[in-house]
Amino acid sequence: MTVELIPIAAADMAAAAEFLHANLNTRVPASAWIRAMSVPWKVDAPNHGFMLRERQRVVGVYLAFYSERSVSGRVEQFCNLGAWCVLPDFRFHSLRLLKALLAQDGYHFTDLSPSGSVVPLNVRLKFRSLDTATALVPNLPWPTLPRRTRVSADPDVIESTLAGTELELYRDHAQAGAARHLVLIRGGDSCYVMFRKVRRKDLPVFAAILHAGNPELLRRAIGPLTRHLLLRHQVLATLAELRVVGYRPRLSFMLPSPRPKMYRSASLEPAQIDDLYSELVCVPW
Repeated sequence: MTVELIPIAAADMAAAAEFLHANLNTRVPASAWIRAMSVPWKVDAPNHGFMLRERQRVVGVYLAFYSERSVSGRVEQFCNLGAWCVLPDFRFHSLRLLKALLAQDGYHFTDLSPSGSVVPLNVRLKFRSLDTATALVPNLPWPTLPRRTRVSADPDVIESTLAGTELELYRDHAQAGAARHLVLIRGGDSCYVMFRKVRRKDLPVFAAILHAGNPELLRRAIGPLTRHLLLRHQVLATLAELRVVGYRPRLSFMLPSPRPKMYRSASLEPAQIDDLYSELVCVPW
């Protein structure tokens, strides 16, 4: 058998999407995979990842999500490693996909959802682990004072409230397939919150905070936020990584084994890595 390694171009997206739907996660339809690969932010991406073909049949896929971001006043190029799936009979070729991605010069690489077997492989390839200490916050129907804190998911309210970098982040992610958006407003302060619904123990009743633009206001308004998530999104608990929210919420429980996240960069430090512009905001698994 001749197994061909090729970059995923626009013409290959449908085949890659069908493969991932059938072999990786049937809960995610092919249309959602295609939408995920078509990232909503502006970027000159070299590909959508790489795939393996045997006689025109797709036998392996490794998605990639590219972005260009300003970090400490410099424009940096990122490649987020996404879904990785290879048919059992072709697992010998799996590393070809990863090596092809990492051979691309000029990128900082992130892997924000590595499986347990991938973590030691990443370590050997000089990936570093992020501190993903995570608090689980029960979402309870707390009573709230009228008009003290406003929680809104209205795009017009979000657009009119945010400014500068936060508004740019919102516009870049507003159409992302997995990201959900809220703004907390208290007096003259506001906090942009981006989150996604996640599964734990195969239960889709959790939310993970991906971005909090004003951690100090979030600290004061965590009750109204979690109440909103419970009543409006049927989310029973919120997962808050301390590196994202900046503190441990009250009445929370620290997870004993939080999910790992990793990155590889010759110049960036862990504090300069976040969850945005990645598979986490694009793929609603």
